Amino acid sequence: MSAEASSSTSAAHASVLTPSEALPADAIHVKGPDYNQPIDLFQLLGGYERIGFQATGLARAIQVIEKMVSRIIRFLAQNKYIDCLVTTAGGVEEDFIKCLGSTVLGEFSLDGATLRKKGLNRIGNLLVPNSNYCAFEDWAVPILHAMVKEQEEDGARWSPSKVIARLGKEINDEESVYYWCWKNDIPVFCPALTDGSLGDMMYFHTYKTDAQLVVDIVSDIRRLNDMSVHAKQAGMIVLGGGVCKHQIANAMLFRNGADYAVYINTGQEYDGSDSGARPDEAVSWGKIRAGAEAVKVYADATLVFPLVVAATFGKAHWAAQAEGK
Repeated sequence: MSAEASSSTSAAHASVLTPSEALPADAIHVKGPDYNQPIDLFQLLGGYERIGFQATGLARAIQVIEKMVSRIIRFLAQNKYIDCLVTTAGGVEEDFIKCLGSTVLGEFSLDGATLRKKGLNRIGNLLVPNSNYCAFEDWAVPILHAMVKEQEEDGARWSPSKVIARLGKEINDEESVYYWCWKNDIPVFCPALTDGSLGDMMYFHTYKTDAQLVVDIVSDIRRLNDMSVHAKQAGMIVLGGGVCKHQIANAMLFRNGADYAVYINTGQEYDGSDSGARPDEAVSWGKIRAGAEAVKVYADATLVFPLVVAATFGKAHWAAQAEGK
């Protein structure tokens, strides 16, 4: 080989393999779990940080939530881990409906027209019989009647959070999320309370009574924003997107941003949706503080969140139990 050809080859080689800089001493080396050893759940989840891609995001989410638990969210009576919830109408009513009737597994591929004839409603791969909604109506309507009576006779003012608290009290079922929220005085905010079966009940109810139930949404936004303003530190865990994601993030704006934030959803940012927005976009609005600990995990929350809870709230809960607290 000529000297000229050898020089060209060396130059090409140098272009392909540019000399590497020394890795930082604290660099995390990519490494999968060792299944040749007994697997402990917490060791497995801790090892996610070294796997890369969304596994590393999950590990980061666990770390952020652990800090939220240790610094902000103290263990209160009856496992009161959170200060408030923000959810959808479906997130409210399905909780009560599951206490009144069974939701069963189906398939994503089931034919809609056939299910309609059978009186079955499909939510992804879950099936909810119409009879469940009938049971929900039979249970809810008398409560709505009572609430209207209290409104007219006692001057009761109902907001979405107060409606949910009342329903949580009336369900009187420890399987219900909102029973425990009522029990522990945890407000549940639902800015779109009428967007679902409960809204249907309220609609029909207006034709069954002379006075209509008045639901004051403004008092709830004041209540939520005031909680944010007066919080010494605040963190948010956002599952999914939509109006709930924005409601809780926007409340953080009034305290100059959240100190911690974990997003778990499959939303993408290319269409400019708030659902798909990454935490850094919220920083630009002041909804997350600059320099706050924040992460987004691109995953289905039903897959990831149980693992996150097991590695954070669950671990802390059982550690406290072991210490007799």
